[in-house]
Order: sequence, then structure tokens, then C-alpha cells
Amino acid sequence: MAYEFKLPDLGEGVREGEIARWLVEVGQEVAEDDPLVEIQTDKTTVEIPSPAGGRVGQILVAEGEVVAVGTPLVLIGSDAVAPGPTKVQATPRIRKLAAELGVDLGAVTGTGPGGRITEGDLRSAAPAREGERREPLRGVRRQIAEHLTRAHRDVPAVTVVEECDFTELAAKRGERSYLAYLIESAVAGLKEIQELNATLAGEEIVFWERYDIGVAVQTEEGLLVPVLRAADEKSLEEIDAEAARLAEGARGRKLKPEELRGSTFTVTSAGRLAGLFATPLVNHPEVAILGLHRIGPRAAVHDGEVVAREIGWLSCTFDHRVVDGARASEFLLGVIARLESV
Repeated sequence: MAYEFKLPDLGEGVREGEIARWLVEVGQEVAEDDPLVEIQTDKTTVEIPSPAGGRVGQILVAEGEVVAVGTPLVLIGSDAVAPGPTKVQATPRIRKLAAELGVDLGAVTGTGPGGRITEGDLRSAAPAREGERREPLRGVRRQIAEHLTRAHRDVPAVTVVEECDFTELAAKRGERSYLAYLIESAVAGLKEIQELNATLAGEEIVFWERYDIGVAVQTEEGLLVPVLRAADEKSLEEIDAEAARLAEGARGRKLKPEELRGSTFTVTSAGRLAGLFATPLVNHPEVAILGLHRIGPRAAVHDGEVVAREIGWLSCTFDHRVVDGARASEFLLGVIARLESV
């Protein structure tokens, strides 16, 4: 008798996951606890082991599909293989998309349950125009797309920008990163302007008394935001070391799921790639994000003279439903004052 394995509860409020990669094939013998499938959830990948031994009879969900917890994924212990479809299996949305792409559904092999044609199947079969390459929006990139779409749609964001003179800090920071100083200064500012260290939950604003700072990190798969916990309890050296560890772990896909959620405020800096100025999106459901942009020698008035100084711009993008512009400006000016007086 076949064992029907369903997507398990992955904890921490996760309700659905994407089938990132099957680690077995139909007909393959597996032992209990053998790697079975990789599930993409909340910007991280979890490897699920087989709950039982036996032959893989049917794979019920194709790679790239997003399914809810409790959805049957695979049959184990049966030699039965899903029969080929006797007719085209496609949803109305897929049929409409096929017409737009000029694809004959009858010529497409479906990889979904029961031979159903998925969007990935359809786009793979679509004739590519000259100079064009297509790939499905999947994995981390899909998670990022959904998160940023929601942030852009739901948050009435406003950005305030100020100039910061980093000359003294550049001369004395040594091997420490600018990011460490930025986080330390941001935490001090959040203690004074507490409405920025908050999240919006439905009709309630949650003001946090912890300072768990999200640190935006660019990886090959997209932007991840690991969380530097209890930043207010760490020394500058500890902040610098932890930020470096999180960045390395994010780029190597070695972080635990809990290290990628639960931030109360986010900072972002792309170093020399940060641009002269940008408007970062708020990391929903947080209410503000602090951005550090490119630092470099620029003409500036200092002690009554025009001289070359290490100048950079800082930005604070905020949710105007929760934060007033004057308070965001007060926070940003406070951060700059600390950075300039280090």
C-alpha cells in the first residue's frame, strides 16, 4: 500500500512552500530519512527527508509549484506511475496564457499532478524570439518578487535624504566596516525615535523593545535580509563580526530559517555599488529602512573653505501611515551626527 506524504508543518507560521527541487525520481528506491525534496519557504531552502522506505510511485507536485501545508506531494511504496493524460489538463489561466504566447497546448507535456500543464511547462514550450532567453520566476527570486510587490503596493513610502561627512570616520575606522558604525548609530537613534522600530500588524502598530536589525545582503540568487539579533547589547566589534558572518552565510546559503525573519528595522548598503542615491523599499511589515549610499571624495565647505571630503548620502524611507516626516528627519539627522562625531 502506498504511503501518501504531505507537505509537513514547517513551523513559525509557514503556510505554504515551493517545490524547489525533487531529490528522487519515480521508480527510485528510498530508505527512511533519505533526502526527498527541497522546499523553498520564506527565502530559505529546507531539505525534507523521506518519512518511509520504499519505491517512489508517483510525484504529485512539479518543481516550481507553490502548495499549502498538508498538500500531498508524493506516493512512496507503490510501483504505480501516474498515467499519461487522455486530454489536455490546464487551468483557464494557463489556456489564456497559451493563447497569448501562441502555444499549442496539445503539444505540451505537463509536469504537474495528473499531467497538468504548469506555467513553467508553457513558457518552456513558448517559441523564443531572436535574442531572447526565458526562465521561470522561481525560488528565492519569486519570494523576493512577492515580498517587494506587497511592500510597493501596501506601503505609502516617503524618502528623506541627508548628506554625511565621513572624513573623520574614514580615517579612524581601520578594518571595521561602515555598516557596523551605521547599525550602532541606527540603534541609538531608534531608542530616541521609537516609532521607527516598529511593525504594522493589521490595524495595530507593534512597537518593539528589542533591536533586531535586518541587514540587506546581495547574493547570486537575489537580495536576502538576515537578522542581527540584540544589536543594542553588542559592542561595535561584535556588530562588525556578526554582520560579516550573516553576509557570508547568506551568500553561501548556510543560514537557518530563523536567521532570516523577525527583524524590527532594516539597514541596507551595497558599498561601491550603492549608487549616489537610491530609494530602498521598506522591508514589510517594518515601517522604515535606513540606506547608506556611495561614499567618495567630493568638494565640500569645511571650516569656511572648499576642500575635498569623504561625503556620502544617507536615506530613510518610511511608512507614512506610521511615521511622520519630521520624526524620520530627526532620526536621520541624529544618525548622521553620531557618524560625524565618532
